[in-house]
Amino acid sequence: MMNKFSRSALLCLVLPLASVVLAESPESWYADGEAAIAKALALKPNQTKAKNIILFVGDGMGISTVTATRIYDGQSRGSSGEENSLAWDALPYTALSKTYNTNLQTPDSAGTMSAMMTGIKTGHGLISVNQKVLLGQCASSKGNQVETFLEQAAQRGMATGIVSTARITHATPAATYAHAADRDWENDADLTEEARKNGCKDIARQLVEFSVGEGLDVILGGGRRNFLPTSEQDPEHPEVTGKRTDGRNLIDEWRAKTQGEFVWNGAQLAVLEKANNRAKLLGLFSPSHMAYELDRPLERYSEPSLAEMTQIAINRLKRNKKGYFLMVEGGRIDHAHHAGNAARALGDGKALSDAVAKALALVDLKDTLVIVTADHSHVFTMGGYPARGNPILGLVHGPDQNGVRATMPTLAADGKPYTTLGYINGPGYAEQASLAAREIAEPNPGRHIHQKVDVQKKGFFQESLVPLSSETHGGEDVAIYAGGPWAHLFHSTHEQNYIYHVMRYAAGFNSAANRK
Repeated sequence: MMNKFSRSALLCLVLPLASVVLAESPESWYADGEAAIAKALALKPNQTKAKNIILFVGDGMGISTVTATRIYDGQSRGSSGEENSLAWDALPYTALSKTYNTNLQTPDSAGTMSAMMTGIKTGHGLISVNQKVLLGQCASSKGNQVETFLEQAAQRGMATGIVSTARITHATPAATYAHAADRDWENDADLTEEARKNGCKDIARQLVEFSVGEGLDVILGGGRRNFLPTSEQDPEHPEVTGKRTDGRNLIDEWRAKTQGEFVWNGAQLAVLEKANNRAKLLGLFSPSHMAYELDRPLERYSEPSLAEMTQIAINRLKRNKKGYFLMVEGGRIDHAHHAGNAARALGDGKALSDAVAKALALVDLKDTLVIVTADHSHVFTMGGYPARGNPILGLVHGPDQNGVRATMPTLAADGKPYTTLGYINGPGYAEQASLAAREIAEPNPGRHIHQKVDVQKKGFFQESLVPLSSETHGGEDVAIYAGGPWAHLFHSTHEQNYIYHVMRYAAGFNSAANRK
């Protein structure tokens, strides 16, 4: 039975929030519902062959992140936020993806992206090899590599590209082109003696030596350090050197092999695009991961946005008359969540939406299958009873008796306010104690938040229940959004490896799928 307090709180939610929703009425809600039905009835499945396929992956973008990002994006545009739509919300088909690894209830990015790229599930930490492989044991991977969708596209003469705000050798992009018994083997210094002895190659080397079909056409992301030797300084940060101990400069090797263009900052990329160069393109814009979107304007040298990189990749890849496959990752949503930092996670979620919007403006869904999904979720929560339009990064302010946002924040049972967004575990437990110690004079046991803390600043770490050095992934299903040829095959709750099979069928790679 609902207690008196919770029942009163819920009743407040149905009061008219006139200050926020002046354009809404009971009649308009009904009319919107009827219009949505008419739109659904007019929807016809597209059963033509997909010439092009774009897979967007929001790393760590669970459904709570999608909802919070939608509100964050809307509020950045001056609306209350809840009624806003992100770019992928316009896609007509939606399904759910079960994300577990073969040996983990709550998965990691290597196993989940490998499932999407190879059509089979596998163990955590493994890059496009099957579940027979033992983590970190090179010998066990021999004969157990699994061909990826990108490799199959390249074999058929399609153009291929990968874009990420993470290191281009990180788990998600790596699973498109590499095969490894350990996701951490990003450069040769990371290899174990057993791996060296048994001839396993590091992931950066596999990228540069990728020779399937015509090779990768566009590579844009972070991670320069994995391609440079320890004897060489980074071009942007002279105090930083490469990680490679084999003395090889893989960037120079890639340029010599492909006769392609290499850029390491946004200004160089813009000049190259203006010149309409048709060569293969490698852009590595940071020694490690690229900047969070909220920090990108502060970089010493310009970094392109995810939307800009997506646009450049599509414009280059579409020159191939046989079509293309492009994977775009919003990689740093995940990293911000691991830090317990919702502002930067939502900022990068918004950047992914901008990239999807850019892609949808450039392609025709008549011949291009667009899929937007996540590899896994996070233990990221959105709760309390904040009033409609309450700042998504702010303290909870419930509606007052008139149905409008109350002036004072809602207090928890300990007499302290709390935020709409939080984490079940992570560094927020300790970080709040440190933050509070700097802002109030006396020690304060229990939760360390008070009304003077600026919870909306980008560097605020939300509170967490269980103290961990890094917040963890979540194990629940994530969403799949799709539009274009055969997008209607996403229709239910699917195993994550099903995404590969839809892409393969839509592209006509199945021998039985000889469509026009």
